[in-house]
Amino acid sequence: MEFTSCFPVWDVLTPSQQRRLSAAVQERNIPKGTVIHRGSLDCTGLLLVRSGQLRAYILSDEGREITIYRLIEMDACLFSASCVMRNVQFDVSVEAEKETRVWVIPSDLYQALSEESAAVANYTNALMSSRFSEVMWLMEQIMWKSFDRRLADFLLRESALEGTDTLSITHERIANHLGSAREVVTRMLRYFQDGGLVKLSRGCVELSDPKGLRTLCEG
Repeated sequence: MEFTSCFPVWDVLTPSQQRRLSAAVQERNIPKGTVIHRGSLDCTGLLLVRSGQLRAYILSDEGREITIYRLIEMDACLFSASCVMRNVQFDVSVEAEKETRVWVIPSDLYQALSEESAAVANYTNALMSSRFSEVMWLMEQIMWKSFDRRLADFLLRESALEGTDTLSITHERIANHLGSAREVVTRMLRYFQDGGLVKLSRGCVELSDPKGLRTLCEG
């Protein structure tokens, strides 16, 4: 897989722009668990995922995390280049959930291309719109959905993402995704287990009744 076939607006760039981009783009291998971008402390550049999986999250003043979106193959992360968006104050950190390979477009070059090319500017706006829609969806979940339904929804989404009903994930990790405390997650998972929805073991959550979880999630 080549960068030129994965960057959506490559074909509409001028030959000069293509040469500049080819010379500047970097391919990086990110080990699992590595934080590749730390909010306003970094200006990493636009990330385009070649393989693997990234997690974008925000961190509260108390140190509590909450996942705002995930990035898989062919997804792009614009907030990692937030320093070029002067009117956007959005402190997002990005972590590799799996061994991940990414292409990195330097922020200054991406900004220049956005100013030169209407196609790149439109692509940037589309990315922004998509990510803000995900953030708004998350806010609606937090504000209007009970925690048991949010947890059921997370387990079903995680199962679909991993392609299995047996999830290798800790209660602490689930809490980080949902912006909750580990103790709250543990209590609710035990409640689910008592109801036959899941089976718990060390570092593992098995979805024994996905249909029941879906019914709970839908209220």
